[in-house]
Amino acid sequence: MAQVGLKHTYLALVDADGKIISGEKGLSTDGLYTSNAKDLGTASANITNLSQAGTQIFGDNGMVDVSHSKSFPQVAGVWNNLPFDVKSKILGRESDGKGGYVEALTLPRVALIVESETLDRQHSFFYAFSNGQMNESALNLQTDNASEQRVTDSLTYQSFGDDRWNGNGIKIFYSGDEGFKKEDMLAEVMGGYTVSTPKAQG
Repeated sequence: MAQVGLKHTYLALVDADGKIISGEKGLSTDGLYTSNAKDLGTASANITNLSQAGTQIFGDNGMVDVSHSKSFPQVAGVWNNLPFDVKSKILGRESDGKGGYVEALTLPRVALIVESETLDRQHSFFYAFSNGQMNESALNLQTDNASEQRVTDSLTYQSFGDDRWNGNGIKIFYSGDEGFKKEDMLAEVMGGYTVSTPKAQG
């Protein structure tokens, strides 16, 4: 089925047990960061290694089987203007308390979902990665001239395997399926995520 556009990306930090990290150490009060117009959204997400070509197995002078490997995709994402604290946390850059940041010895685990839409915009595809690491390999800073030389947040995500998904690094959700519930998907991918309930005004 054809699809169009990039509607949202969803990010969360997860701990060693795969549980979402919320609050001060997480990306938000409930742990989930969703791309949005205020932060100028996500420009692109190029997903590669969705599947691997099989290895041909030969016997009796012919090809008798194909050995398939698991899928551990990478996502080359471009966010137009990630909040500094969100970007620092998903890259594992720790503050020294004086404005300086250095990469941690152990990189954080990140869950990521990329959402696209069907051609009629009635349903969504969700490319979900429950565990992986994010890195920023380069920055190309240039002087402004007659035009503003803006540098966006170009990050690469490497997925890890998930035992619940036959050891693969990706699970694809389709909102047009009868049994689909977005809250169930988020809870599965984002380590038990639940929507935070606003406090009642006294």
